[in-house]
Amino acid sequence: MPKVLIVETNVQKYGDTNDPTGLWLGESAEFVDELAKAGWHYDFVSPKGGYVPLDPRSMKYVDDAIMRVYEDPQFVEAALRNTRQPSEVDPADYDAIYYTGGHGVMWDFPNNPALIAIASQIDANGGYLTSVCHGIAGLFNIKAADGTYVITGKQITGFTTSEEVVAGKKKVVPFLNQEMAAARGANFVKKHAYQDNVVQDGHLITGQNPFSVRSVAQALIQALN
Repeated sequence: MPKVLIVETNVQKYGDTNDPTGLWLGESAEFVDELAKAGWHYDFVSPKGGYVPLDPRSMKYVDDAIMRVYEDPQFVEAALRNTRQPSEVDPADYDAIYYTGGHGVMWDFPNNPALIAIASQIDANGGYLTSVCHGIAGLFNIKAADGTYVITGKQITGFTTSEEVVAGKKKVVPFLNQEMAAARGANFVKKHAYQDNVVQDGHLITGQNPFSVRSVAQALIQALN
């Protein structure tokens, strides 16, 4: 049975502000819900391990399915209270890595050497690199064996600049996903703000925003089946 490594943020606030952020709950819970339906296995990791804060704004979008996952003590323990540290992860155990979003990831995903090494190894082993929304930040500095960025020349998507404007965070975030993707030579594919959009290019599967989570999971399940 396939196994996926789910990456979540430890960052609780926007940069040097006191404005709270963290994991966008649905981007973990809905993904887990889809994997559970397929009978797949998964583990949770974060850059520091341990506690994962929730973006308070994400709680406004909790539906019955997300709440069922959130009320599961096993999910709370593994995904929110006691995530694994990268040093506790063996990349050989996983068929895919999935980067969740929430603005916090923009500070602790892109430049974490341990996470980059794990993802690079999963990629080298023929696994899938997947993300949704701001989770695209985790893909920006992953390199292939030849030293090139894995997203160079590939079609990908993530939280767009226009969506950042709507969210009111364009001036707060450390970079813009569209600009970073372009700087890495990727082809950034977008739809209108907050529309479900999933892009697959080989072993890269990316979703544009919080409304793309289940589509990303379903695309991965189909690809690995």
